[in-house]
Amino acid sequence: MTSTTLFYIIIGIIIINFIIDKILSSLNAKHFNDVLPAELQDVYDTNEYKKSQNYKATNHKFSNITSTFSLILTLAFFYFDGFEFVDNIARGYSENSIVIALIFFGIIMLASDIITIPFAYYKTFVIEEKFGFNKTTLKTFILDKIKGWLMLAILGSGILALIIWFYEATKSNFWLYAWALITVFTMFMNMFYSKLIVPLFNKQTPLEDGELRTKIANYAKTVGFKLNKIFVIDGSKRSTKANAYFSGFGSEKRVTLYDTLIKDLEDEEIVAVLAHEIGHYKRKHIIFNLSASILLTGLTLYILSLLISNPLLSNALGVEISSFHIGLIAFGLLYSPISEITSLIMNVMSRKFEYQADNYAKDTYAGEPLITSLKKLSKNSLSNLTPHPAYVFMHYSHPTLLQRIKNLRS
Repeated sequence: MTSTTLFYIIIGIIIINFIIDKILSSLNAKHFNDVLPAELQDVYDTNEYKKSQNYKATNHKFSNITSTFSLILTLAFFYFDGFEFVDNIARGYSENSIVIALIFFGIIMLASDIITIPFAYYKTFVIEEKFGFNKTTLKTFILDKIKGWLMLAILGSGILALIIWFYEATKSNFWLYAWALITVFTMFMNMFYSKLIVPLFNKQTPLEDGELRTKIANYAKTVGFKLNKIFVIDGSKRSTKANAYFSGFGSEKRVTLYDTLIKDLEDEEIVAVLAHEIGHYKRKHIIFNLSASILLTGLTLYILSLLISNPLLSNALGVEISSFHIGLIAFGLLYSPISEITSLIMNVMSRKFEYQADNYAKDTYAGEPLITSLKKLSKNSLSNLTPHPAYVFMHYSHPTLLQRIKNLRS
């Protein structure tokens, strides 16, 4: 195989992924105006459903514009030897391979993020604002960007530097060391993300003593779940949309409730949502997902170790000097079809787990409060209640609202 052939394979993968995504999105859009099933008639009134349909259509059009722009920009970058151009800039600053790689990725990622800022701004301050969701100020928007860049520069560059160092020191065995590094980092972040990272972006406060905390504590006690850390996060700082999540292990496990969730739901509904989250823990879904992620990372790194030394990878992107960082990008593009398949499998498993967590909440607490909470959350986020089955199969990590209601009432 020549580098030219590999180049066209990469371009083909990019274009095919784009076409498949557009076909699925178009099929999904055709269902935006479907009549709601009987089980969902009480989610929206007539005006709210029209607003939901308008919101979905607006986001669909915006997604088409942004994805098409991204495709054109990507293809132009390939055609005009953008990777070689950036690589030459990086090599102008240093001869050290690690420094070159960090400068290279720094330029690529920063430029990419800056180019997409107008789209992110429009999404937040025009679309989300129009439909009543946005609570983000311009100051918060800018600070979020800066904090994100700093985190990527510190954590991302540190991990990348170590992986390249492993590669140069051990060559074909580097994937084992890289796998161990990423595994430790993943475990650490799962344990302490809410404690160390979330406070950089949001304020978290312990749920105050009162009727809600008492109900949560009583339920947790009935299912033998030790839960001392219940936090409320200021999600309303950015959006009116609500959420809740479980994080950590052992002494660091905690439940986090968005303040918007507490505002939108009754106490019984909140406890039902938490029962669902505890169900994930009790059914060991969190451990499964973490283990699967670690194993997939190891598989990916192993395949990378077999190919990364091949100069064809760098040559395919128009760079004559074979290097780890260029090969890494080429490999990532070539690996994307496999990544899509593994993502599809994980979505199938995730939907199965959601049913199991729903059933746990129904069996240990009650099904109806969970149903009403799901309906309220769907209504308040103007969710699509009639998605196309193919789109659900490919993209949804959760069953549809209708599927969850039928399961809970079965």
